[in-house]
Amino acid sequence: MASRSGAELFARPTEPNQRRYEALRCYFVEGASAEQVAQRFGYTRATVETLVRDYRASRLELFASSRPGPRTEPKKDSARTLTLALRREGRSLAEITRALVAAGTPLGRTAIWELVREEGLGRLPLEAVPAAGTLTVPAPKAQRLGPGDWPVSGSVASEHAGLFLLLPELLELDVPALLTAGGYPGTRQLTALNSLLAILALKLYERRRRSHVYDVVHDRALGVFCGLSVLPKRSHLSGYSYRTTRAHNQALLEALVPQQKACGLIDGESFNLDFHAIMSFGEDQILEEHYVPSRSQRTRSVLSFFAQDAKHATLCYSNADIAKADQAHQIIRFCEFWQRSSGQNPRLLVFDSTLTTHTELVELDDREIGFITLRRRGATLMDQVAKLPDDASSPVRLERPGKHRDVTVAEMTATIAKREFRQLAVTGLGRDQPTLLLTNQRERSTKQLIERYAKRWAIENKLAAQIRAFHLDALSSQVPLAVDLDTTLSVLCDTIYRTFALRLHNGYQTATPDTTFRHFIEGPGELQFTPNGVNVALRARAHTPVLLDAGYHERTHTIPWWDRRQLSYSFPPA
Repeated sequence: MASRSGAELFARPTEPNQRRYEALRCYFVEGASAEQVAQRFGYTRATVETLVRDYRASRLELFASSRPGPRTEPKKDSARTLTLALRREGRSLAEITRALVAAGTPLGRTAIWELVREEGLGRLPLEAVPAAGTLTVPAPKAQRLGPGDWPVSGSVASEHAGLFLLLPELLELDVPALLTAGGYPGTRQLTALNSLLAILALKLYERRRRSHVYDVVHDRALGVFCGLSVLPKRSHLSGYSYRTTRAHNQALLEALVPQQKACGLIDGESFNLDFHAIMSFGEDQILEEHYVPSRSQRTRSVLSFFAQDAKHATLCYSNADIAKADQAHQIIRFCEFWQRSSGQNPRLLVFDSTLTTHTELVELDDREIGFITLRRRGATLMDQVAKLPDDASSPVRLERPGKHRDVTVAEMTATIAKREFRQLAVTGLGRDQPTLLLTNQRERSTKQLIERYAKRWAIENKLAAQIRAFHLDALSSQVPLAVDLDTTLSVLCDTIYRTFALRLHNGYQTATPDTTFRHFIEGPGELQFTPNGVNVALRARAHTPVLLDAGYHERTHTIPWWDRRQLSYSFPPA
């Protein structure tokens, strides 16, 4: 049969992908040998064999996608966990459909079938839907697991099995004793440990809000984590947070400090301090306005305060119960906290100029507490700096990575409330005007002072990591006391993740919590019950060798709130 006009484009393709396609078609469809294909299309035989191998291994992309745009499916992703948990419980298609509607993540039957098929599960059974009535799948009731309630055989599949890797850290930090020291209240059904472990589990697994608990309430493994049949519902978790007070949270933080020291997470000599405004997106007018840097505006928000150990970059203090009138006193409040928890005053505090007033700086000096802070660049002050003679400045080479290592420093004396302090005017840090540092540190060199203040920016990076990992900016309530519990548990979560990272090698000691979560904690598995405890069989993943190197498969732990049952790990091959 004679070829039609234009056939030369197919017989002698010039575009690389079309050439590969025609060569593979000749090999697979026409049955030509690799040598014949190579001669026809200008390849070597080895190249043709490589093309065939890559195509069979699905490593060869020959065509551009006909579906441009994002490849994610947010609606299906938000419903995936609840759908799979219900499917593993043997729920029917109609039951799952109703449960997803009740959870606020509705999906059609086809989408549910696709999620189940992607997981390798069987097709869902159908169920006749009655004609009338509102149908929902009631979530099981949360109950404490007593000595006779624990299963002695069987297993439970879970999408959240990786969370159990953090249980040894809860034991090492003695979280039950911390919560007891906080004096948190219990209820008739659940102890304070049960309730707070449930909130902590959601935060450790990066759940954005407590109201999202319905997405995972059918995963019985999360209940086992807390010593419960299942996780408590939103009404209990939200209501419980309103029963906590600042005194509870502060007592927990005071008890946490010795544990952090024992684990080598804090040094306790020098601290970075900073405010963080958690913006409200609601219409309520009860909150005060604070400056929110991410929006470059003052808006209604909850102001929180954090302290970070400078040597180890570990958060050790927080407070979100702050009225605007008390904002300038937070540094003194932290000093009092540290005196109670460690028995001594902090030696050095480093903070921004907006954190406090001149009166508070004088009080710090009276208490013999060192500080380094910025000074605001007022017009009068900048005129004084401009009038300094040329020989007043001297060059300094900073030991720091990146740019702006060669600076010029002029030292002055600043008088505040009849008290003299050192003031440094630093030029060359990448700003148009000199940076002004104010300090009562008279023995440190100018180089040491500048390098130490530069490390204060670590707390800003730390808060950014907290926002990513623990959703610090997801305002948990319009009531600051409820937010205070959230920030307190964020400090505890940060400590738990840091303790977990210390067990690992390969550089994970400095990894951010969200990286640690993705590599280890965010993983499925199976809880296998025995008469003496629970074995957590975690699905093998790319980073499983790090856990094996840390010896997790050889360890057992006694969990007090599991009726002293044993926890062990295994990593069966996929």
